[in-house]
Amino acid sequence: MTHKDQVVLPVRGMTCASCVAHVEKALKGLAGVEEAKVNLMTGKATVDYDSDKVGVSDLVKAIRDIGYEVDTGELTLKVTGMSCAACVNKVEKAIKALPGVTGVAVNLANETAKVSFYPGTVDKAQIRQVIESLGYGVEERADAQSELDRERRAREEEIRRQRRNMWLTWPLGLIAMLGTMREMVGPLGRFIPEWMAHNYFLWAITTPVVVFGGWQFFVKSWQGLKRGVTDMNLLYATGIGASYLIAVLNTVWPDAGFGGPKATFYESAALLTAFIVLGRYLEALTKGRTSEAIRKLMSLQARTARVIRNGKEIEIPVEQVEIGDIISVRPGESIPVDGNVIEGYSAVDESMITGESIPVEKKEGDEVIGGTINKTGTFKFKATKVGKDTALSQIIKLVEDAQGSKAPIQKIADVVAGHFILGVHLLALIVFGFWFFIGYNQWFTPDSVFLLSTTKLGSIGVFGFSMLLSLTVLVISCPCAVGLATPSAIMAGSGKGAENGILFKGAEAIETTARLNAVVFDKTGTLTKGEPSVTDVIALGGFSQDDILKFAASAEKNSEHPLGEAIVRGAEEKSLGIQEAKSFNAIPGHGIEADIAGNLVLLGNRRLMQQRNIDISSYTGQVEKLEREGKTVMFMGINGQPAGLIAVADTLKESSVEAVRRLKEMGIKVGMITGDNRRTAEAIAKQAGIDYVLAEVLPEDKANEVIKLQKQNNKVAMVGDGINDAPALAQADVGIAIGSGTDVAKETGDIILIKGDLRDVVAAIEIGRATMRKVRQNLFWAFGYNSLGIPIAAGLIYPLTGWIVSPQLAALFMALSSFSVTMNTLMLKGFVPSIKKPRMA
Repeated sequence: MTHKDQVVLPVRGMTCASCVAHVEKALKGLAGVEEAKVNLMTGKATVDYDSDKVGVSDLVKAIRDIGYEVDTGELTLKVTGMSCAACVNKVEKAIKALPGVTGVAVNLANETAKVSFYPGTVDKAQIRQVIESLGYGVEERADAQSELDRERRAREEEIRRQRRNMWLTWPLGLIAMLGTMREMVGPLGRFIPEWMAHNYFLWAITTPVVVFGGWQFFVKSWQGLKRGVTDMNLLYATGIGASYLIAVLNTVWPDAGFGGPKATFYESAALLTAFIVLGRYLEALTKGRTSEAIRKLMSLQARTARVIRNGKEIEIPVEQVEIGDIISVRPGESIPVDGNVIEGYSAVDESMITGESIPVEKKEGDEVIGGTINKTGTFKFKATKVGKDTALSQIIKLVEDAQGSKAPIQKIADVVAGHFILGVHLLALIVFGFWFFIGYNQWFTPDSVFLLSTTKLGSIGVFGFSMLLSLTVLVISCPCAVGLATPSAIMAGSGKGAENGILFKGAEAIETTARLNAVVFDKTGTLTKGEPSVTDVIALGGFSQDDILKFAASAEKNSEHPLGEAIVRGAEEKSLGIQEAKSFNAIPGHGIEADIAGNLVLLGNRRLMQQRNIDISSYTGQVEKLEREGKTVMFMGINGQPAGLIAVADTLKESSVEAVRRLKEMGIKVGMITGDNRRTAEAIAKQAGIDYVLAEVLPEDKANEVIKLQKQNNKVAMVGDGINDAPALAQADVGIAIGSGTDVAKETGDIILIKGDLRDVVAAIEIGRATMRKVRQNLFWAFGYNSLGIPIAAGLIYPLTGWIVSPQLAALFMALSSFSVTMNTLMLKGFVPSIKKPRMA
């Protein structure tokens, strides 16, 4: 028997798609690893593994062996009840047994347990549970750092580090450029001191740039090469190192045959480093922004809860809340866990969970969701879901899973990245050889200029010229943009979905949703409200509509029949003052009779009226009209005379008609599938504007109907409640489950709509299409950049124009390519589904 587990490890040091490929390859190479998915944007590796064959420590070792780091977190807990060294040993041993724990230090004197662990493998609740299972008490120390805080601090530290590098590399790089250009700028050169153009001065100011600013690339390249791994750091290190080394050789040994004193690329080495550091800085700034939605969700999680125990109100960490606890919530506070209101009344802002901006009223018996904000009153509720079972925790996990998954289109980038680095180095050698042995003699002229510059190249010799083009190819070939193109867009798209109460379960769901051309709705509980309600009241024989509804509700007051409950609700909504029946008699298969204030009231079907000789023949036309509309008609007689008709139906949701109309406008075929009879089904479909109706279909046959549609070259989405529609949801290309806001985990399908608003189906498709547009745009620009940039850098247009690209300009283009892809993705932040936009008056 295998023990399947999943772990999410934070991986530091990845810079491009080739890094992702190397980490995935290393993990998949371990016996027992079934699947490994690495996301460059989040810096996380999601691994499915057999814990009998491989452990977390093995996974971490595999990642570290190829030169990347796995961050560790630290948690300090106060442990009470320990009395001796044996207690300390027992606690340490139990915590160390948890997968992902790297170290434990328990101190008896100050009653603390300091735990080091890999975030994503174990959490505070599990550690706390292990300690409490041994019989000791646990309290969280105030300095405990959450995973959200750790990620934020790590990101801020990377931004600070690259900012420091920029403060060093840019001033010195610009000085090197001024010194180098002294002889190239004509009369302006007199404003630049002669000593600034001296090679030894340029060597002196370039060295700290290369050593301190570029050190990170050399170290990571060496770590990778020792383990047979190549990534973008090798391209950077090769470009910077080669230009710097050639410059030093031509300074110290000008006659060594490497181009002479004019072929010193100090400014190339300095500015190349500066531009790459700029690229890293921009990536550090923008990477975190694409996952802003998940951080917002995580920030909603309450830290403490006010629990009533033993008659006293105490404040405890939210991890200690147990199912059944009574929790008090005051105005302005975050609701800590899921539960049911037992006392009080308030309005709750659920916008971050459901996307609904209007606060929702909560009274006794209503559900509340952890992470939502109490706006007005004070109330108490009983906890029903805690820890990882809360709706917010489930939503966070679903969004994290979606952001960590890969869209099928990303396979293109993965294939490219897997072979790109080696290919670029081979191409750079070919470029060098071509220009060294052939091209230089045929086309080189000292009047050659750098692209986008008036600076002339001058005479640098065959070696210097060939090396210049070779270095430029290395630098301009960065596949970072290719690696960022898909995951950045998927992260932004899944985050945008979460903001609108739409949860995509994976990147594939987003990609497939964008290609949908047919949507099939279940009827009951999906298109309709799922519970009958009074639609028509027709008064006869001198009674008013309110009289008829009041008599009917009084007769049905104690009924448990769904139609009777609908009548009672209808009367309560109108505040009609329901009376107690003096007598009540249920007539099986026909209806009921009751004595209401001395009146004999009959309420039932045609057969009941016929049995009691109440003539309803003159109302047949009205009854048939109502039945054609899919409504169930009940007849009322009072004191032996026809008194009224009450029509009850499972009515359409307010959003259904608009959702169907908008889907049709998008060119999507819309259908309905139901087990109800055809007349009722067609009546509902007509109201909703649906032309394609499948009625009287058994639950087990719904999947077959979906297959029929798929065979007609349709990409089909099935929208249902996720329970009896499960087979059809699974068969559809995209299963869209209607969620309840508090029961996310049990829903099946690829997309979960937290609210029951069918307009979110339209929004989901629009978000999917917008996301994939960004993916295609990003891939187009990323591949287009390399397809255009590499030939130009290799000198393809040089024989025609006399222009070449300098390594530093190539570095700028490289940085801007990654930056432009990320900024293009960030434009999704401003995307609003058309169905969500405010209507113009």
